[in-house]
Amino acid sequence: MTFQSLILEENGPILIVTINRPEALNALNKMVFDELEMVFRDELPKMQQIRGVIITGSGEKAFVAGADIKEFANFGAEQATALSLRGQGVLFLIENCHVPVIAAVNGFALGGGCELAMACHMRIAGAKAKFGQPEVNLGLTPGYAGTQRLIQLVGKTFGIELLLTARIIDAEEAFRIGLVNKVVEQGQEVATAMEILNVIAQKAPIAIAKTIHCINTFYNKEKDGFYEEAVQFGLCTETEDFKEGTTAFIEKRKADFKNK
Repeated sequence: MTFQSLILEENGPILIVTINRPEALNALNKMVFDELEMVFRDELPKMQQIRGVIITGSGEKAFVAGADIKEFANFGAEQATALSLRGQGVLFLIENCHVPVIAAVNGFALGGGCELAMACHMRIAGAKAKFGQPEVNLGLTPGYAGTQRLIQLVGKTFGIELLLTARIIDAEEAFRIGLVNKVVEQGQEVATAMEILNVIAQKAPIAIAKTIHCINTFYNKEKDGFYEEAVQFGLCTETEDFKEGTTAFIEKRKADFKNK
C-alpha cells in the first residue's frame, strides 16, 4: 500500500514507519492519523513476519513538532472533542500493538509529537531531541492523552510542572526523569532502536504480545492487572512456543519460536 504522509520500510523483522512531512516539521494532521490507523489497524496484523516497529520523523529537525494547528484553529467544542478522541484512538492502537513499538526521536517532539512518542512502548532520543507539552501557551490542554501518559511515565511531580509551565526539555533531562529509555548520538536513533528490537525478535512472539497486554492492563481502571497476568500466563502454557522454549532450556540450546 502507498501512503502520502508515511514511508514504510521493512528491515528484516522490523518495520520502520517514517512520518514524512518535513515541510511542516512532520506535524500531525488528519492524513497522518488516517494513515497511522491503516498501518496499525489494517496492515500490521497481516505482516506476520514483523516483530517490532520503529516510528521516526523525516529530516533532521523534528520527530513530530506537534499537531497541525491550522486544522482546528476554528473548531468549536464539539468538533475539537471529536478530534481529540480520534487522535487518542489512533494512539491507543499504537500503545496496544501486539509487537513492541519504539519512537526514534530525532528532533522536536512537542505537543502531539510528544504524545505520539509516549504512546510507543519505548523512546530512543537523539542528542538534539527536545520534548514538551506546550499546549497551555495556546490556551489549550493536551488533546492526545498528554495529561495521562506523561504522568504515567514521569510521575505527577515532574509531569505537572512540564504540563503547566510548557517548558521544553532536552534529551538528557528527558532521560533523567524517565521519559526516554536511552540518549544516543544524533543520527543513531533508528539504529539503536533496531538493536533493541532485534533482541526482542528472538523471544517468543506470543509471550511478547501478552506481556505488552498485561503491562497496559495496569493502567486500565476496569481490569485487575494481577488477575489478567495470571490468565495470560496460563494461556501461554498452551502454546507451541512454550513447549519449544522450555525444551530448549532443558536441552541447553537456543529456542526456535514459531509464533504458534
